Amino acid sequence: MKNAFVFPGQGSQFTGMGKSYYDNSAFAKKLFEQANEQLGFRISDIMFSGTEEELKQTKVTQPAIFLHSIIAFKSIEHAKPDMVAGHSLGEFSSLVANGTLSFEDALNLVSIRALAMQHACEVAPSTMAAVLALDDNKVEAICAAIQEETGELVVPANYNCPGQLVISGSIKGIEIACERLKAAGAKRALVLPVGGAFHSPLMASAKEELKAAIDKTNFHQPTAHIYQNVAAKAVFDREEIKQNLIDQLTGPVKWTQSVQAMIKDGAAKFIEIGPGKVLQGLIAKIDKTVATEGVN
Repeated sequence: MKNAFVFPGQGSQFTGMGKSYYDNSAFAKKLFEQANEQLGFRISDIMFSGTEEELKQTKVTQPAIFLHSIIAFKSIEHAKPDMVAGHSLGEFSSLVANGTLSFEDALNLVSIRALAMQHACEVAPSTMAAVLALDDNKVEAICAAIQEETGELVVPANYNCPGQLVISGSIKGIEIACERLKAAGAKRALVLPVGGAFHSPLMASAKEELKAAIDKTNFHQPTAHIYQNVAAKAVFDREEIKQNLIDQLTGPVKWTQSVQAMIKDGAAKFIEIGPGKVLQGLIAKIDKTVATEGVN
């Protein structure tokens, strides 16, 4: 039986996250303080007692979830995953778990990525919407038709589980898409409270910034395969891992396909490491037969 370690992305944050680790573990406290110093602000204070609005800022959310996830991972005795994956931001946590990136280097990349994404959102106002209970191919076809007819950007962004696909695009493009998708039979097509169109071509400027940082970062040989969002298959080659990380900013998160590939390759138990239980819920909807548990 193979164990898959999976790591959550943006949206799993909550006030008080990580505080029990800080209070009860000298090692965790040291890692929190190291992150505070490296980031140049006390992210631990925002994590422990910040408002929902403060935690929702991309430049805070991403390093906060990463930090919580890595501390949770390091709390597991003899943690040796057979395979790893992460949802969007969680891919950086998974690369620490399989030895590809050091904690310091991954935190630096997460911070650069978060700031670049926040800047891209400010430059081009845009948004995302969750589409429920409509076949993926219908959503894809409607998005493509809107782009062709109107010139407004709207693309599939997160294949979360069967019947749940998140789309990204311009504000007008998403508005048109929500109307058409509901008319086509979607149970819901709901605009999300996010800062911009993540995992779409509107993140191109952030992609360039991340690429420059990745090119300067040392990637080690992984100890376990990673199933990356844009590839949805086992990846072991360091250059391929780098390119997939870069492409992820403008490409879709193929979470459904990644989990299916991990199951096909022998994963029988998925352990979600980090804040929340979002991934456990998605995995149960992808395949009820596999076991899930959380370390948070």
